[in-house]
Amino acid sequence: MASNKKIKRAGVYSAALLASTMLTSVAAFAQDGQAISLEEVVVTAQKRSENLQDVPVSIQAMGEAKLEQLQVGNFVDYVKYLPSVSFTTAGPGFGQVYMRGVASGGDGNHSGSLPSVGVYLDEQPISTIQGALDIHVYDVARVEALAGPQGTLYGASSQAGTLRIITNKPSTAGFSAGVDIEGNIVDGDDTGHVEEAFVNIPLSDTIAVRLVGWNEETAGYIDNVVGTRTYTRGDADPTNDVTINNATTASDNYNGSSTRGGRAALRVELGENWVVTPSIMGQRTKISGIYAYDPKVGDLKLSHFYPEASDDKWVQTAMTIEGQIANLDVTYAGSYLKRTVDTRQDYSDYSYFYDQVGYGFYWTNDTGGLANPSQYITGKDRYTKESHEIRIATPDDKRFRMIGGLFYQKQEHGITQRYKIDGISYDIEVPGYSDTIWLTAQQRVDRDTAAFGEAYFDITPKLTVMGGIRFFKSDNSLEGFYGYGTGYGGTGERACFRTGGVNGAPCTNLDKRVKETGNVPKVTVTYKFDDDKLAYVTYSEGFRPGGINRRSTLPPYQADYLKNYEFGWKTSWLENRFRWNGAVFMEDWQNFQFSIVGTNGLTEIKNANQARIKGLESDVTLAVAKGFTISAAAAYTDAKLTANYCGKATNTGTPITVCPKDSIDFPDGPQAPDGTALPVTPKFKANVTARYDFNFGDYDAYLQASAVHQTGSWTDLRIDERGIIGRQSGYTLLDASAGVVRADWSMTLYVKNLTDKRASLGRYAECPESVCGAQTYITPNQPRTVGLKIGRKF
Repeated sequence: MASNKKIKRAGVYSAALLASTMLTSVAAFAQDGQAISLEEVVVTAQKRSENLQDVPVSIQAMGEAKLEQLQVGNFVDYVKYLPSVSFTTAGPGFGQVYMRGVASGGDGNHSGSLPSVGVYLDEQPISTIQGALDIHVYDVARVEALAGPQGTLYGASSQAGTLRIITNKPSTAGFSAGVDIEGNIVDGDDTGHVEEAFVNIPLSDTIAVRLVGWNEETAGYIDNVVGTRTYTRGDADPTNDVTINNATTASDNYNGSSTRGGRAALRVELGENWVVTPSIMGQRTKISGIYAYDPKVGDLKLSHFYPEASDDKWVQTAMTIEGQIANLDVTYAGSYLKRTVDTRQDYSDYSYFYDQVGYGFYWTNDTGGLANPSQYITGKDRYTKESHEIRIATPDDKRFRMIGGLFYQKQEHGITQRYKIDGISYDIEVPGYSDTIWLTAQQRVDRDTAAFGEAYFDITPKLTVMGGIRFFKSDNSLEGFYGYGTGYGGTGERACFRTGGVNGAPCTNLDKRVKETGNVPKVTVTYKFDDDKLAYVTYSEGFRPGGINRRSTLPPYQADYLKNYEFGWKTSWLENRFRWNGAVFMEDWQNFQFSIVGTNGLTEIKNANQARIKGLESDVTLAVAKGFTISAAAAYTDAKLTANYCGKATNTGTPITVCPKDSIDFPDGPQAPDGTALPVTPKFKANVTARYDFNFGDYDAYLQASAVHQTGSWTDLRIDERGIIGRQSGYTLLDASAGVVRADWSMTLYVKNLTDKRASLGRYAECPESVCGAQTYITPNQPRTVGLKIGRKF
C-alpha cells in the first residue's frame, strides 16, 4: 500500500494531465433526489495539479467533453470561445494569438517580433515566429487559457498570457479505443470529411502506449473568378501595354486544405517513484488557394493570377520525466520541434499598384524587350525549436512550499523568400536564383535561458502570499542577405560586406546580434473566505526580448515589458450549482514593439513607447435543473496609447514621442496620437452556451446552442493606414447541435454559423497600404457548415 502511494505521489502531475475535465458541460447530478452540482475542474496552470477554483489566476478551461460538444477541431474553433483571447489568421497554420489587448498589429512576419502569447503542447512550447502550431484537436484532455503575464513560470513569449493544449496520456488502467467519422458540407456546396481514432494499450502493469491519428479534408468556399489586369508602360503607346488573365488559375472553391497527423506516447513506470513519458507527434497541412476574398469582386470571391498554396509539416519529439527525491517532486520536460513551411503567393498587386502610382513598368527580358512585370513569391521557412526545463517542487500540502527550476530554449529559423518575375533579364536577377528580382535568405537564431521560482506561504489557513521571479538572458541574431542583384538598386548585392551567404545567397549584407538580461517578478495575495470562495490581488510582469531589424540601417528593437495589476475572484454558490469567476485588471505596456511593412515591403520593428490596458473578464456556469446547464463568459478591454507614436526612434532604439505637427522632422505630426485605441482586440467579446441532456427511450440525447459575439476592431495602429484598410465590423455567430448516445455508439448533427454571418478575422493589403491599400482583402470565418458525426468507443 505504501509503495502505491509513492507512485501516485510521483505521478501526480501526470494524473492531472490524464483527467478529462469539463468546465461548462453537463451538470453532475446524483440519483435518488440528491442535489445537482457542477463538476470539479482540475488544471495544471501553476505546474501543479489543482482545482481551478483554488488557483489565484484568471483561467478559462475547456475540457475534452466541452471541446467535443462545441465541435472544436482547430485553433480558430477554440479561440473564439475564449473572451480574453483575440487573433488574426491567414488560414490554417498562420494564426497570431493575443490576450488582454496586448496587440500592436503587424506580427507574424519571419523577421518580426517574437509572439506575446506563449502556446504550449503539454509541457513544451510550440510557438514559432509565423504563429503557433495549428494542432488538430482530438483526444485532447483540455485547453487552458491563462490571462495576464505568466513570465515567472512560462517565460519570454508569455508576456500577455499562455495557451496550453493538454493531450490525453497513456494509462495502465486498461484498454480503451475510439473512432469518429464525420462528413460536412459548407455553404450548401463543397464537402469535407474527418476521420479520427485512438487506442490506449497497457503492455504490462507498468507500461502503456497511446496511439492517435487523424485525417481531415476541409471544403473550399472562396471562388477565384476570371479576371484581367493591364499594365501600362507609362507612355502614350498602347502597344506597350501588357494584359494578363487568370484563366489557368480561376476556379470555384479555390481554397481548401488537407490535414493528416498522428501522435504516439509511451508511459513507463520505473520502480516506485519515477514515470517516464516519451512522445512523438507530427502533422502535415496542405493548403490550396488562400483564405481571403476581395469585397470589390464579390462576397467570398477574388481574382488572383498566379497559383497559391502552402505545405506546412512539423514533427515534435518530447519527453517528460517525473519522480521523487526525498520529499521533493522532480520534473524534466524537453522537446525538439522541426517545422518546414513552403509557400507560393500571388504578389501581382504590388506590381500593379506600383505601376499605377506613376512609375510604369520597365522590367526587361534577355532580348531587351519588356517582360510581364507581375510578381509572385515562393517561400521556404525552416524552423527548429529545442527546449529543456527541469524543476523541483516541495510538497504542496505544507504551509510553506516552493517550485523552481532552470530553462533553456533555442529557436532557429532559416528564411528563403524569392520575389519572382518570369522571364526577366539575367543581368538583373539575383545570382543563383533564376527569375528572382528580390531575395531574402537569412538565418535567425533566438536563444533564451532562465532561472525561475515561486514560493508560497500560508500566513493563516485563509491568507496566502506568493512571491516569484524569473531571471532571463536572451541572445538573438540575424544573418544573411536581402535585396536585389547588382543589376538593380542600391541595396542587396551592392550592400554586401562578405562573400558567401546563408542558404545559397550570393553574399552577406546583414550580420547583427543583440543580447539582453533582466528579470520579471510576481506577487499574489490570496484570501479564502471559505471552501467555495476566494479573492486575490496580483502584481506581475511579462516580457518579450528585443531583436534585429533586417533593414541594416535601422537600430535593433528593445525588449518590451508588460506590468499587470489585477484583482480576481473564484466563487461557487447554491451548493455548487452556480460558479462565478472573474478579474479586473490594469496593464502598462512599456516600449512595446510595433511591426510595420516599410519601404520595398521590408518589415520594420520599432518601439512605440507606452500603452495602458484596462479590462474586466468573467465567466459563469449555472446548473439550472437536472441536465440543463447554461454557461457564459465575457471580456471588456480598453487598450489605448498613453504617448504619441511618432514612427521614429533614437539611434539606441528609444521611441520618440514628441512630434508636433508641422515640425521639420514630423510635418504630419504623430502617426498615432496619445489615446489611440490599440488594434486587433475588440472592446467586448462574449459567448453563451445552453445545453440540455435528457433521456429519449433507450438513448441519452442532448440539444445545445451557442452564441459568440464581439464588437469591431482596427487592424493597424496608425491613423492613415486605418483610413485606407478600414475597420473590422463586429459580429454575432450562432452554432447549434443535437445528438444521441446508446451504449458505445454516438451520433451528432451540428450546424456551425447557423445564420451564415460573415465575420472578418483579418483585413490586409499585400504590400504597404500607401501602395496597395486600394486592394483590401478580408479573411472571413467559415460560412454555414452542416455536419454529421458518428463515433464508437471500445
